Amino acid sequence: MTSPAASLSKWLPRLAVSSAIAVYALIIFGSQVRVTDSGMGCPDWPLCDGNIGPIREFHALMEQTHRYLAALVTILVIATALAARRTAAIRPAVFTVGTVVVQIALGAITVFAGNSAPTVAAHLIAGLALLAGATVTAVFVLVPPLPALGPRLGRLTWVAISAAAILYLSGSLVVNAEAEKACASFPFCPNDQPTHLVILHLIHRGIAVLAGIALLSFARHAYKNWWHAGLARHFRVWSLTLALLTLATATLGIISALMKAPPELQDFHLAGAAAVLVSSVALATMGWLTGADSVGLDKSREVGSL
Repeated sequence: MTSPAASLSKWLPRLAVSSAIAVYALIIFGSQVRVTDSGMGCPDWPLCDGNIGPIREFHALMEQTHRYLAALVTILVIATALAARRTAAIRPAVFTVGTVVVQIALGAITVFAGNSAPTVAAHLIAGLALLAGATVTAVFVLVPPLPALGPRLGRLTWVAISAAAILYLSGSLVVNAEAEKACASFPFCPNDQPTHLVILHLIHRGIAVLAGIALLSFARHAYKNWWHAGLARHFRVWSLTLALLTLATATLGIISALMKAPPELQDFHLAGAAAVLVSSVALATMGWLTGADSVGLDKSREVGSL
C-alpha cells in the first residue's frame, strides 16, 4: 500500500509550482491592499470585526481576502515541504515554511501596531523572502542539480538578484509612504511637493536605473553564456523574459508618473517589479543548480529538459 508521504511526493512538482504562483498572487494582492489604503480594513486579527465573513465593507473585504489567500499559501507551502522531504528541494522548502510563519506573525503585529512604518517594512522584507523561497523551491524541484568545480555563479548574478529585491522593496516603500504622487512627472519632480517624499521617490528612481542596468546585463550574460546541461532553450527563454519584464516595468513606472500615478498603473507597476524578482531568482537558481558560471564544468553534459 502506498504511504501518504509517497502519494504526496508524486504531487511535488505541481505543489511547488502552485505554491510559487500563490505566493506571487499574495504579494500582488498585498500591494493592492496597500494601494487602496485597506491595510487597516480589519482592526483585529485573525477575524475581521469579530467576523469570519461575509465582509460587506470594501476595505474590510480587501484585508480579509488577503488573509484567506495567506492561509491558502500556508497550506500549499507546508504541503510542498512535506512532499519534498527526501529531495534536494527540502532546504528551500523548509526555509519557505519558516518564512511564511514569520510573515503571518508580522501581519498580525502590523495590525496590532496600527500599520506602523517599522512593522510594515518588516512585513515587506518577509514577503520578498517568501517569494524568493517559493521560487527557488519550484526550480529545485524541476531542475536536476549538477556537480561543479569552483563558484557556481558569478558576481554579476548576485548583484542582479540583490538589485531586483532592493528595487521592489524601495518601490513598495514609496507606495506605503504615499510618495508616488509627489513625483507625478518625469524625469524630475514638481517643486511644490514635500521634500522628504520627493527624496524618497528620487532614491527609488536612482535604484531603478542601477537595478535596470544590472538586470539587463545579467540577462544578456545568461543568454550568451548559459547554454549547457541541455537547458539552453530554457536559459534563453528566462533571459529574454527577464529583460522584457525589466523594460516593461520601467516603462510602466514612467507612464504612471506622467499620468499622475493612478492606482491601476501602480498595481501593474508593482506586479511587474515582483515578476522581475521572480524571473531573476528563477534564472539564477537554474544557473546555480547547473553550475552555469563554473569554469570547471563540463558543458557538454546533458540532463534533459524541464
